[in-house]
Amino acid sequence: MIELDGHHLSLRDAERIVWENEPVSLSPQALRAVEASARRVEEIVAEGRRVYGINTGLGKLSTQTIPPERLGELQLNLLRSHAAGVGEPLPPEAARAALLFRLNALLRGHSGVRPVVVEHLQKLLNADVVPVIPSQGSVGSSGDLAPLAHLALLLIGEGEALVQGEKLSGGEVLQRLSLKPLRLAPKEGLALINGTQVSLAVGFCAFRTARNAWEHALWATAWAYEAAGAHTAPLDPRLGEVHPHPGQKLAAERLRALLEGSRLTGRNPDVQDPYSLRCAPQVLGAVWEGLRFVEQTLEIEINSATDNPLLFPETGEALSGGEFHGETLALALEVLGLVSAQLGAFLERQLAHLLEHPDLPPFLVEEGGLHSGLMIAQYTAASLVAENKVLAHPASVDSIPTSGGKEDYNSLASIGAQKAHRIAQNVEKITALALLVAGQALGFRDPEEMAPRTRRAYRRFREEVPPWIRDRLLHGDIRKAVQLVRRRELISDGL
Repeated sequence: MIELDGHHLSLRDAERIVWENEPVSLSPQALRAVEASARRVEEIVAEGRRVYGINTGLGKLSTQTIPPERLGELQLNLLRSHAAGVGEPLPPEAARAALLFRLNALLRGHSGVRPVVVEHLQKLLNADVVPVIPSQGSVGSSGDLAPLAHLALLLIGEGEALVQGEKLSGGEVLQRLSLKPLRLAPKEGLALINGTQVSLAVGFCAFRTARNAWEHALWATAWAYEAAGAHTAPLDPRLGEVHPHPGQKLAAERLRALLEGSRLTGRNPDVQDPYSLRCAPQVLGAVWEGLRFVEQTLEIEINSATDNPLLFPETGEALSGGEFHGETLALALEVLGLVSAQLGAFLERQLAHLLEHPDLPPFLVEEGGLHSGLMIAQYTAASLVAENKVLAHPASVDSIPTSGGKEDYNSLASIGAQKAHRIAQNVEKITALALLVAGQALGFRDPEEMAPRTRRAYRRFREEVPPWIRDRLLHGDIRKAVQLVRRRELISDGL
């Protein structure tokens, strides 16, 4: 059980909740803060003060004052009118992450919702309810309004969700959980949809995939070093001391640990290996530094209040600002896409080098000509790399005004998140291809001369993917390699 309080949710705990269905509880202190902000909204309404989103229209319509007796209607209309998403639904893990992050943001106690709202969200999350959220329709400012509206509809018994694979209406979901549809109080509809949580959720999934690919890339690179007989001088810690980028030092340290005890490295008669091996610490290190930057941004964002206005009960103020604006997140996700694309391009060059290595059979198969071996694995990797180059073009340098020009500069973080996720998924496949090619190349070496760690991983790989003796269905081997990467079985030995 993981306690949520709006302040201390880590990415690792988020992974446990989203992928491992770890249940969540709500911090009593956080619930008191939620209650205090809800009371402040009630006081504002009673005072007749004019505050955006509580008793005014939204966006360009903020000049319109809504009478007290219609404030609940305003919030209901808001959810229905803003549920304008299109496209395929988000992947289940992204939808669950969005639900988690929206719940955690409300627990900061600045959004003006009642405790019953966060309690309903908690019950949906713990029951493994997967909101059906269209993937398109957000410009990443004023929050992910359209997709979050689809999520919020569940609380009033509308919208759709998957429960154990079955698609149900929002009303059916609440009925199964013995919950009643909420009658929204002032501010609650706006608080539910005004935030970055869908862009954040998709970016979080992209980060998890990219980080896993980077970790496997270390192993693929170590295998490539051994298969090519590459020199390990580029991994010498003294080089990192005179060029002290943290990522470079870390990547070299990890590769040294993986290759410790290897008798296959250092056999290349050329004193210098190609950049795809010699410069591994620099490239893999730079990717790690990019991933670390993204990780820090995500951890701040998942513990932030991101709607507008925000309530500060201790002073009685309701401050209108732009916490919903996804610019910081958008730029981090562009970095995620860029470093992921770089990783994929680097690994493609490694596997291509092994396929044409002078000390190995062409395309890593005997009787070349009769058999094509792993020739087409490089075609597939090249295709994915080329696609990533297109996807890595930044979305966040553009902006399209919305709401009649009132919202005149939008972040497009949602587009960056979708791109980063697609790139990371492509790189996951490229990493699997790199392992497949390096594993086949190692079949022409003596496994007993491999480093102990790389040899254990190699033997596990061979349990799933046998050596390529003659041509067979390559797609099947690629699928197995991808599954090994996703299950993290090859690197369970750790570093």
